[in-house]
Amino acid sequence: MNEISTIGLDLAKNVFQLHGVDGSGEVVLRRQLRRGAVERFFAQLPPCVVGMEACGSAHHWARVIGRYGHQVRLMPPAYVKPYVKRNKNDGRDAEAICEAVVRPTMRFVPVKNVEQQAVLAVHTARALLVRQRTMVANSLRAALSEVGIVAAQGLKGLRELMVKLETANDDIPEVMRGALLVLARHWQALDADERALERQIMQAARADCEARRLMEVPGVGPIIASTVLAKVPDAKVFHSGRDFAAWIGLTGRDHGTGGKHRVGRISKQGDRMLRRLLINGASAYLLHQKRRGVTDPWLRDLLARRPYKVVMVALANKTARIIWAMLAKGEEYRARASVPAAA
Repeated sequence: MNEISTIGLDLAKNVFQLHGVDGSGEVVLRRQLRRGAVERFFAQLPPCVVGMEACGSAHHWARVIGRYGHQVRLMPPAYVKPYVKRNKNDGRDAEAICEAVVRPTMRFVPVKNVEQQAVLAVHTARALLVRQRTMVANSLRAALSEVGIVAAQGLKGLRELMVKLETANDDIPEVMRGALLVLARHWQALDADERALERQIMQAARADCEARRLMEVPGVGPIIASTVLAKVPDAKVFHSGRDFAAWIGLTGRDHGTGGKHRVGRISKQGDRMLRRLLINGASAYLLHQKRRGVTDPWLRDLLARRPYKVVMVALANKTARIIWAMLAKGEEYRARASVPAAA
């Protein structure tokens, strides 16, 4: 058998599919491996290029396989899909990965280390708790509105509703009150757990010099700084600040034909968690500026001619570009040196 130069590895829970080619592109390997045999196989194989989709467990297997001298490359699944032939199966998925990994224009995902994935696990757990807490609060409000009990928006109004549930009263049927008390206790438990994780993230970010450096940017706090550092192992994989903002999904969707080019709304095709955090940070900073008086000429001019939410997204875009420049070039934050993002 000719020496294997490239392998496409289709990941799974238990059965992994391999497709290997030699230097001339000739297929020399088609094989299935059980989970326990994957590491042994690559430990005995001469170093080669191993391509995988950046999906669940991909970073773990990249670290394991990389220990044996192989050059592991992770690719976004959306970029591999065009190479899949009809009648999709595991074998053709592995073949598509093997074909895509050697394309000169392919973009790759940096392999995360265990520490970065541990931090991301904390952020993911916190985000899940926030979603569940919101769902429970909405359910509680909706149920009480059915009997004519409505409170103001926000945390203060919600706590007023929960206090009302603590004692029996004629406004709320006892059967309903018992069920809603369960929801209220569940909300309180979720809130306590979420706040504990948030404190953990904030303490770790404030102890990290790189995170503290990012927190000098207006609208960037401990949560955003910690998330960026965990999700972006190497900012230099992005050629520019615009590429980084596009990866997050904060740039306009491009459409061009017949020599005409049009930029539409933001694509929202990138990292959902990071995009939401940056927009929330921009919203808080913008609200603070409007209350105190907008001092930034670029921001003041943009608010005068564009809708508020458009300005908010433009500010998040600008913040993303500043973060990229600080990470990729090792620069400190300079308010007057930032490049305005197009609204």
